[in-house]
Amino acid sequence: MKYYFIVLQNYVNFNGRASRSEYWYFFLFNIIFSFGFGFVCGLMKIPDFSILYTLVVLLPSIAVGVRRMHDVGKSGWYILIPFYNFILALTPGDAGDNEYGEDPLVNEPEEGAL
Repeated sequence: MKYYFIVLQNYVNFNGRASRSEYWYFFLFNIIFSFGFGFVCGLMKIPDFSILYTLVVLLPSIAVGVRRMHDVGKSGWYILIPFYNFILALTPGDAGDNEYGEDPLVNEPEEGAL
């Protein structure tokens, strides 16, 4: 869950790199929260709140996707190519520094952080 909060804190940061774990844990918790909000709001007959959540996490989702593309040494624009960006999101990042920044695994947050 720490990666979810890290991504939300860096919601406008399109520079740097995001590790696979940061990207996929954010994706996982985003799906869980989306289904949760959708289910609860559907029961309460107030669908606008689930749409509001989706809009709130749209920019952080794009930012972490761009940083994930940077981690594999590609431009952030590759996020617009549907199947190729999925393959890149599954690919291990470049070892060491690349043109987009330091290796995110070197500065990985410790367990219990946040």
